[in-house]
Amino acid sequence: MNLNFINNNNSFIITGALPYANGEIHLGHISSTYLPADIFARFLRKLGKKVYFICASDDYGTPILIKAEKENKTPEQFVQYWNSRDREDFASISISFDKFYKTSSKENVEFVQDFFLKLKDNGYIYEKDVIQFFCDYDNKFLPDRYVLGTCPYCNSDNQYSDLCEKCGRVPQEILDPKCGICGKPPTKKSSKHYFFKLSSFSEKLRTWLSENENLQTDIKRYVINWIDEGLDDWDITRDISWGIPVPLDNAHGKVFYGWFDNHLCYISTTMTILADENNVDGKKFWNDSQIYHFIGKDIVYHHFLFLPAMRMGVDNEYKLPDFIPCRGHLMLQNQKISKSRNWYIGLRDFISQYDQDYLRFYLASISSYSQDDINFDWDLFYEKINNELIDNVGNFINRVLSYTKKQYNGIVPQPITEFDSDDKICLEKISTIENEVAKFISSIEVDKALKEILKFSNYFNQYFQTKSPWKNKEGTANTTVYLSLNAVRELTLVLEPFIPNSCSKIWLQLGYSETETEKIKTNENVIDKEDNNNKDSMEKLKIRPGHILGEVSPLFKKIEKSDIEKQKLKLQNNLSVKT
Repeated sequence: MNLNFINNNNSFIITGALPYANGEIHLGHISSTYLPADIFARFLRKLGKKVYFICASDDYGTPILIKAEKENKTPEQFVQYWNSRDREDFASISISFDKFYKTSSKENVEFVQDFFLKLKDNGYIYEKDVIQFFCDYDNKFLPDRYVLGTCPYCNSDNQYSDLCEKCGRVPQEILDPKCGICGKPPTKKSSKHYFFKLSSFSEKLRTWLSENENLQTDIKRYVINWIDEGLDDWDITRDISWGIPVPLDNAHGKVFYGWFDNHLCYISTTMTILADENNVDGKKFWNDSQIYHFIGKDIVYHHFLFLPAMRMGVDNEYKLPDFIPCRGHLMLQNQKISKSRNWYIGLRDFISQYDQDYLRFYLASISSYSQDDINFDWDLFYEKINNELIDNVGNFINRVLSYTKKQYNGIVPQPITEFDSDDKICLEKISTIENEVAKFISSIEVDKALKEILKFSNYFNQYFQTKSPWKNKEGTANTTVYLSLNAVRELTLVLEPFIPNSCSKIWLQLGYSETETEKIKTNENVIDKEDNNNKDSMEKLKIRPGHILGEVSPLFKKIEKSDIEKQKLKLQNNLSVKT
């Protein structure tokens, strides 16, 4: 992908994998999916693109049914609580969804049922008697997530019957099964189910994967290997009471498997937004847009096989994704995150203790665009926030703004000297930083984009120090301050997708109103250009002489090392208590 691709398209639909509505959002969720997607969405909006960034809570399934019963709630009450909780938690870290909906919405239920009937009419649905796991002790059929056993492909123990988290495959039949509720071996009973002919799409899927250059090469390679080994048709119904009902007269008591309906919510939620806009054909907008589905590597099988095959099955009525950005998992102190062992950090807990932008900055700085796992390390978090965000970025911004307030009464000075060679290098960097950062964000490489930003900030820190305007008040000081203020402006502009809350404060300190700031973010020029003694060079700058700064104060507060040690001890204590 390159910046030309972005520039040549005007509308984008971005989705984040749907969080399951039965537990809190933790840092692993944010790292792999929602933060990279949010940075990308904010970047596109800055370019003036039409962007819909959507998500929803994944509301159906046996785990939700059982947890609701334990809490003496209806499933509807249970998922509504988690939908609202997720919405609040995402807002606490400024994930800028245009709509956060739910798979249990009326719109999604109707859309899924209609989609199923179209697949059936096209000959891709059939009935089949299935010998299914049944727990005599709990007196219920056991859906996939309530059957644990050994993966037949990689021999990993304690894996779900519908997904091996170790190798990423969907087992045809799990080995040595156990009931996930009581731990007892289940029996088997016959039940009629509906199947989707996934095997009919092997060649179409292979062609799509081979020809789509936007998909990650390593992922395509092993997905094609799965196809080569042979795809099994897919059981898309379950015998439980909580789910989207199968819309057939002879399907009483049958509901759709969650992985049949949840990714269709990407489409139905987008259609819900577009339905509120006048003179917009929702289906045409979807098909004319660039589609990005941001996911973690644990759901590759579903998004690279099930999702495209289903859309192919209705004659590509809704286009397939152009991109499926996929990232690895977040480790915690070099160990796999595990909510069952209490080895995780909840988003709400983290935000209650640290600035939201500290988390956004840190995770963005370590989130490579690959399936390689990354590691949240408290010591590295401490170092990056204090050394990079505060001592580099924060120091430069506060230093320049404070000096201007003190020495120039907050009024941007008029350069009174010709630009020397150092000034011209600064001018070039100011003129090109947006494009340099854009190249990386357009390729979803947020960590590399942030590195470019830090290099820019570090350079201007050194420039301001070397020029020492306090020593050259009658000479180069005005020019130094003027260029440095414009560097602050550019730095704020490129940092906004990463740390939006802090950047809103910087814009105010720079003396811009909210209206002016929004224009800046979409690359509209909010100032008039005037003649001056460096006219050709000055034309490229945005803050002109005479502009008045706002109130200036430090943006960030350093983290104490003792606090980091407390966090590490707290994590270990939580693990000990759970164990």
